Amino acid sequence: MHEHCGARGASSSSVEFDDKGWPAWPDREDLSAEFIKLLAAAQEGGSTVSECWLTLSKINLASESSWSEEWIKTAVLNEARAELSLLNNNLVTARRNWLRATTYFHAAARPPGYANHLLNRAVDGMRRCATSFLKTRVPAGQVLSVPWTEDLSLQAYYLPSALRDDGPVIVCIGEPGSYKEELITKYAGHANERGFSLLAMDLLGTDTALSPERLEGHKFEAAMSRVLDFLSEQPGVDSTRIAIVADACNSSLVARAAASDARFAAAVCDAGIWDSHEKSFFYRQAGDGEQAGWLDEANAISRSIDCPLLVTAGEGGWLLPGALIEFGNQLSRIHRDASLILFRRAETAAMQGHIDNPTLANEVIFDWLEDRLRLRKGLS
Repeated sequence: MHEHCGARGASSSSVEFDDKGWPAWPDREDLSAEFIKLLAAAQEGGSTVSECWLTLSKINLASESSWSEEWIKTAVLNEARAELSLLNNNLVTARRNWLRATTYFHAAARPPGYANHLLNRAVDGMRRCATSFLKTRVPAGQVLSVPWTEDLSLQAYYLPSALRDDGPVIVCIGEPGSYKEELITKYAGHANERGFSLLAMDLLGTDTALSPERLEGHKFEAAMSRVLDFLSEQPGVDSTRIAIVADACNSSLVARAAASDARFAAAVCDAGIWDSHEKSFFYRQAGDGEQAGWLDEANAISRSIDCPLLVTAGEGGWLLPGALIEFGNQLSRIHRDASLILFRRAETAAMQGHIDNPTLANEVIFDWLEDRLRLRKGLS
């Protein structure tokens, strides 16, 4: 099916729809994925469907700056509504608009590669609106800076639970190159409804963009241990019930953190799948067929994770479903409490990172976390 939207400029001749009705730009898969994520964010209050389509209709894909410019305009409108609501003491509406503005500013900053002044404006706006959201939240959230190396700190948002007794904390980590502000929209509601505190952080620190070279040689595991140290000292936190969740699950950073620090009570991550996949790719390129069978046995990372472990994946993702199922079977054989959940296309949440329906995937993930952390409390 090849319908065209009624947008003006290059968008009217470039935007198509796939057989499932998702907008698709044949030459810009990155933008296609970003727009799918924007539509899906509406389910969690991070956008409105009408604003997404209206903004899309104004974007001219022939322009290098149009994508960022139009999403910034939509973000600014939401931020202005939030500020007016704040003046009128309508805090609920203010928070809702700041959350949407954060999502739209985030869209303007993703994918990277546009003019620096637009990227800086988008990131500044995204962080400004996220901070305003945190300040007016009940209870109020905090902006934290966790030292990692001599010249690099990791910035994080801490959203404490409204419950007064010692409760669980979910540490959510964005994939390399992502922004933690997106994690607030995706996870805050799921955590809050279950009485969890939430700590959202990424690997960009306080920089607009952090090059891979600056990350090279640094051990992410050390930073996660410092995060655990910090949380263990916070009031209202049960240090025996701190779980870690990887966003999008296409990086083994979180899996390595869970394997290196036994204090985590549960982990939702890739269990080292991507490390194994990349090694297999390297061996195939080098012509070493004996080492290319990356699923012959579970990798060292998955074997080193002692806490309850969950891996989620989509049937329409980057890895073959059969290989994922076999990996899940291996996990269940070597681990006392490990499982892999594969979302099928028929139920959605089947795209890479569950971007087509993150709500469905997060309900499964947070139900699993609730079960494991409740069990942990009963045994402590």
